[in-house]
Amino acid sequence: MIQIDHAAIVAPGAELGVDVDIGPYCIVGPEVQLGDRCRLHSMVRIDGRTIIGQGCEFFHSSAIGGEPQDLKYRGAPSYLQIGARNTFREFCTVNRATAEGEATIIGNDNLIMAYAHVAHNCVMGNHTILANAANLAGHVEMGDFAIIGGVTPVHQFVRIGPHSIIGGGCRVPKDVPPFVKAAGNPLHVFGLNTIGLQRRGFSAESVNELKKLYRIFFRLKLVKEKALERIRVECRSLPEIKLFCDFVERSERGLTR
Repeated sequence: MIQIDHAAIVAPGAELGVDVDIGPYCIVGPEVQLGDRCRLHSMVRIDGRTIIGQGCEFFHSSAIGGEPQDLKYRGAPSYLQIGARNTFREFCTVNRATAEGEATIIGNDNLIMAYAHVAHNCVMGNHTILANAANLAGHVEMGDFAIIGGVTPVHQFVRIGPHSIIGGGCRVPKDVPPFVKAAGNPLHVFGLNTIGLQRRGFSAESVNELKKLYRIFFRLKLVKEKALERIRVECRSLPEIKLFCDFVERSERGLTR
C-alpha cells in the first residue's frame, strides 16, 4: 500500500513501487522512479531522471537527483541510478551526471551520512560508507566496502579502492589503493586494513599474501613498475593480488603511498 502524506507533492508521471511511504513536505519530481518499500521521512526532495531501487530510506531534507554543480552543465538529460537498500541521512546531497546520457551511479547497501555530498558522475559500489560531511567531487569512483571518514574532501577523478578506509578530516588528492588504511595531512598509507578484511571473511591465506604485497609496494620504496614486478613473482596469484595490481596500473592521478 502506497502512503503519501497530504502535505507531500508527488508530480504526475512519477513511478512509485509497492509500499512506498512519502512523508510530509516531500517533493518527488515527474521523472523519478521509486522502487518498492522506499521511505521518504520528511522534506526530502528527489528530482530529475532518478531511478531508485527497492528498500531505500531518505531522512529529513536529503536532496537527491538535483542538477550537477558543474559549470559545463547545459540542461542535458542525464541520470542518477541508485540501487537497493541504501540509506541517505539528513541534508545529504546527490547530483545527477553532467552530459547527455551519462549517470551518477550508487550501488546497493550503502550508507551516506548527514551533510555528505556525492557529485556528478560519481560511481559508488556496494556496502560503502560516507561519514558525516564527507564530500566526493565529480567523477570519483569508490569501490565496494570502502569507508571515508567525516569532513573528508575527495578530489575529482580520484579512485578509492575496495576495502580501504580513509580517516576523517583528511584531503584526498590521489588514488587510494585497495585494502589499505590512509589518514593524515598530507594523506599517506599507514597499514593494511586487516580488521576490515577479517570482518568480511577474507581467508588467512589472502590476508597473509596481502601483507606480503604491502611490504613490497609500500615499504621497499620501489618505483611502481618494479614493485608490481616483484609482487607478481613473490605473491601467490590470488584474486585480491590481481585486483590490487590492476588498480595500481590504471591509476591516472597518482597513488597515495
